[in-house]
Amino acid sequence: MAVDFKTFIQVVPHVIAVRKPVLLRGRHGVGKSEVVYQAATEMSLPVVERRASQMTEGDLVGLPKTDGDVTSFCPPDWFQTACDEAVVLFFDEVDRAVNEVRQGLFELTDSRKLFGRHLHPDTIIIAAVNGGEHGSQYQVGEMDPAELDRWTVFDVEPTVEDWLDWASSKVDQLIWDFINQNRSHLEHSDDYEPNKVYPSRRSWKRLSDCLAAAGLLGTEDHNPAVYDLACAFVGFEAAVTFNDFVKEYERQVTVEMVLDDGKVSKTKNFGINEHCALIEKMAAAQVFNPVLSENQVTNLATYFVSLPSEPAMKLWTVLGAGENSNVIALHKAEATSGEKVASRIVELLTGKSSV
Repeated sequence: MAVDFKTFIQVVPHVIAVRKPVLLRGRHGVGKSEVVYQAATEMSLPVVERRASQMTEGDLVGLPKTDGDVTSFCPPDWFQTACDEAVVLFFDEVDRAVNEVRQGLFELTDSRKLFGRHLHPDTIIIAAVNGGEHGSQYQVGEMDPAELDRWTVFDVEPTVEDWLDWASSKVDQLIWDFINQNRSHLEHSDDYEPNKVYPSRRSWKRLSDCLAAAGLLGTEDHNPAVYDLACAFVGFEAAVTFNDFVKEYERQVTVEMVLDDGKVSKTKNFGINEHCALIEKMAAAQVFNPVLSENQVTNLATYFVSLPSEPAMKLWTVLGAGENSNVIALHKAEATSGEKVASRIVELLTGKSSV
């Protein structure tokens, strides 16, 4: 069964604590490498990364040297580092490696040593592959039971929320808003046609970097290059929808419009999905972490009482993850219409008006 990244980050420390090797399996571009570096940062360990697909047997065991009649192997620099100090030893694309390299990893993953040289006691081994459930979509080698038995295997299937949480500080706000409101375009979830460009979590980050560097986002006049670049990075279908979104972006309702300016009327024609998307933006911007001003609380109350039940409860949950005093303030607040938030909460919970 696949796990999302939030679950993986929660459970993998138990494997690391007993120094067992970890294997991440999942589709390309979903962020496997990124989550390895995230885990390493949380452990305060540097990452020594090697692309197993580019290694030969000599790159793994080192080159031979002679001392009289005795031959030994000089370890590669990366392996010597992993023996001398604690690191995260990260092997990417293991299922694309030649058999000699994969056989060499048997001893490393099973006994934590190669040719008599032992890894540092606190060095962690992590690998990533595209095999597993999605292996038929890739030109990779199968991993037999004996090989898999050396690893602690996690099939990863990150959620859209995983990407939105990660991307909130790493991609342009416009692209974040687009994915938040058009989640089916984050990545392709069906079989792949040969030679066709599809969107992935990685390709949206790359597109964001390109458009931001070129100054093509947030401009008053829409530049047709946005569509051409989007096609190149994420494919035709996603590019068409994204291009239309960029053209209309100035009409988007922002968090500031509602919370700071009190322009709740701009949301009067919203459906449930649009309300939920706006609340997701509030969560990503962490607007409820600081204490809200009296004016912001009133504006939030006005928005809250206007919401259907599902987005209203979502907003209450997001608010509860922030500064506790904001929850208390909103519970006591009244909308500009005079309607009390507390009465609206009773109505949501019981289906009956408290009046």
